[in-house]
Amino acid sequence: MSIKVKIINDPVYGFIRFPEPELMRIIDHPWFQRLRRIRQMGFADLVYPGASHSRLAHSLGACHLAGKAMDELNAKGIVTSKEDYLAARMAALLHDIGHGPYSHSSEHTLVGARHEVLSHLIMKRMNQEMGGILERAIGVFDRSYPVRYLHQLVSSQLDVDRMDYLNRDSFYTGVSEGVIGYDRILQMLTVQNNELMVEEKGVQSVEKFIIARRLMYWQVYLHKTVLGSEMLLVNILKRAKEICRNGGKLFATPSLAYFLQQDLTEQDFLKDPGHLDRYCELDDADVTSAIKVWQQHEDSVLAELCKMLVLRRLYKVSFVTDHVEEQLAERKEKARKQRGFSDDEMRYFVFAGKTSNNTYNVKDELIQIAMKNGEVRNITEIEYTLVNQTIAGAVHKNYICYIQ
Repeated sequence: MSIKVKIINDPVYGFIRFPEPELMRIIDHPWFQRLRRIRQMGFADLVYPGASHSRLAHSLGACHLAGKAMDELNAKGIVTSKEDYLAARMAALLHDIGHGPYSHSSEHTLVGARHEVLSHLIMKRMNQEMGGILERAIGVFDRSYPVRYLHQLVSSQLDVDRMDYLNRDSFYTGVSEGVIGYDRILQMLTVQNNELMVEEKGVQSVEKFIIARRLMYWQVYLHKTVLGSEMLLVNILKRAKEICRNGGKLFATPSLAYFLQQDLTEQDFLKDPGHLDRYCELDDADVTSAIKVWQQHEDSVLAELCKMLVLRRLYKVSFVTDHVEEQLAERKEKARKQRGFSDDEMRYFVFAGKTSNNTYNVKDELIQIAMKNGEVRNITEIEYTLVNQTIAGAVHKNYICYIQ
């Protein structure tokens, strides 16, 4: 009996293959197809018009890279069973399935739960529906599977998730700084003592990967306009929930209304599986359609915020190094004179925050390099790299959002 092979023409990698029937069952599942309707980069298309690709495309790409990584490890004689190969591919395919509308913008605003927790719950539910085929993949995802390097391949500081989104986001934004030599990195992967490592001759490729990630964060992910648009959506959802809590009426799809009317935590999702069913009905369209209608809402704050987003009259964003409170007070006073905002209204139109770029976290699981002499070092300990001097550690920036 021949196995039907699914081939998808991906704009980043070309034709990618999905010969496993188990993967096709996952891809065809309504909860996975929901990712088609969730943008990978939120409102980044307000700056980079081409950046409208979906979470589904990213998930397929991560799954593809996981397969290529496993092929390389097999070619080096590192023992990986067919079950391990499939488990890694499944875990990579499903690693982002818990994302909500506009990804990170709705996390902890519309729903008070981390997407990783929701991904885990969704995988467990799908596993029950599919007769247990996701058991190993769930173990890979939550670190309980004994083959430790499979989890590192899917979730670490050098994983297929980051490799795909850097390449994919760079492709769709046109920002060439994000292009990485993912194929070189995959070819340099090795395993020692059940730990995923990179051969010493691949150090420069890893270094380029880390630098590219930092550049993409400041140039794309934390671009002032992208940051301002995301904060605008956060405030729209906050105001909408506030109106609902005070008994006000809002247009919303049934799924969106469900989460606007209550504040659900991770514990709530764990206790009541019905919340997860409603969550998996949510996508960008629920939020987008509501924002279009809310432009005419009687609440002037909500209406103004929605008009700002729809008409691209976004917050101005200033990064500030010191005297944050003083500069914030000046912005508020100016807005009060020009717009007549009350103190309650002001918090939606002038506010401060902090963002960070933690490209390589020295306190997290480190990227290990297998040296030619048999030693194992993390990449910050290698003398001839730039990582130790310029990349390791987090960079924090204060910002002020305001309207003119």
